[in-house]
Amino acid sequence: MHRVVQIFIFLFALHASLYAVSIEKKYSYAYEVLDAFDVDKGYLENEDFNHFRKQNAKKLSALYAISLQRGKSILPLMEGLLLDEEVSHLFIYLSMVESALIQDAISPKKAAGVWQFMPKTARYYKLEVNHENDERYDVRAATLAAITYLQRLKKEFGKWYLAAIAYNCGEGCLKKAIQKANSDALDVLLDTNEKFLPKETREYIEKILLLAMIGEEKGQDSFVTPTQELIEVKIDSHTSLLKLATILNMDKKELSKLNVDTHLNIRKNKHKKMKVIIPLEKIYLFYLKYKLKKHSINYDYLISHCVRLGETLESIAEKYASTVEEIKEVNHLSKNDLEVDCMLIIPVSQTFFNKIWGNQH
Repeated sequence: MHRVVQIFIFLFALHASLYAVSIEKKYSYAYEVLDAFDVDKGYLENEDFNHFRKQNAKKLSALYAISLQRGKSILPLMEGLLLDEEVSHLFIYLSMVESALIQDAISPKKAAGVWQFMPKTARYYKLEVNHENDERYDVRAATLAAITYLQRLKKEFGKWYLAAIAYNCGEGCLKKAIQKANSDALDVLLDTNEKFLPKETREYIEKILLLAMIGEEKGQDSFVTPTQELIEVKIDSHTSLLKLATILNMDKKELSKLNVDTHLNIRKNKHKKMKVIIPLEKIYLFYLKYKLKKHSINYDYLISHCVRLGETLESIAEKYASTVEEIKEVNHLSKNDLEVDCMLIIPVSQTFFNKIWGNQH
């Protein structure tokens, strides 16, 4: 009898290890995904997860494809913001599970945007939500808020997979589940018999992990390495995309593709400012032919300046006969602090430019 038990244990262990090998072979980034979410690598051997994979891989592959298509203009921005804040770009897959990257997505419970913020949570994380403006639809603002939220959850619970779970069901729900299970291990919390967490939440974290494995295997370079660098700028509500495209010497269709589903037409009469995405290479034209001209500022040229030790915005502005306000505006600076060796764009008048050019020749 003892021999039979040993054989059974051996076969069970072999069966589990074959699960892990088969997943790793199919998704070569599987271990990297688990590591990014602080999940023990042994989870690849979890029978429930493997059953979930078999049942949902095809559906999640389709979700990845459609999310990639919908979000191709915003994914580089989202990924850049995550990396800037030292959060794994794999949390983009959480957003895919939340909204399939539909920027105007709204749930029956009134959660909205690509990160599906509820109004109360959005306001807590400094997003404006009222009858005139809803920043849950603003990809940059909502992504920064989601990052702050996830970082706080990670600090509270200690692991990224727990932060993702709490993002779905709430901190209170997760705390009760951990207390009841007497463990925060993923395989314990997702036990289908004990049901420590709601079924929706159990499937939620499984979807994120599997979707990340699928996406990384299919080639995440398709969204983390954009074909062109993009930047977000603000324009007046009465400025149409057609007018902006003309100013930037761009094809209107190209500009429209970068700003698909951004509520420009829906909300343009409700705000003084709108945010649009343009190619970084067009930033000079934007400031010269739109921003500065609109304010009747007599700056005709933009030149670069490398910040040296001891320099301030005031001293640089004085040097180039410019103003602190315009230098901050052009360079998207919210504060007066400067880093040594950083590159600034300085707006200067034609007279000053000719003076510099003349001195160089």
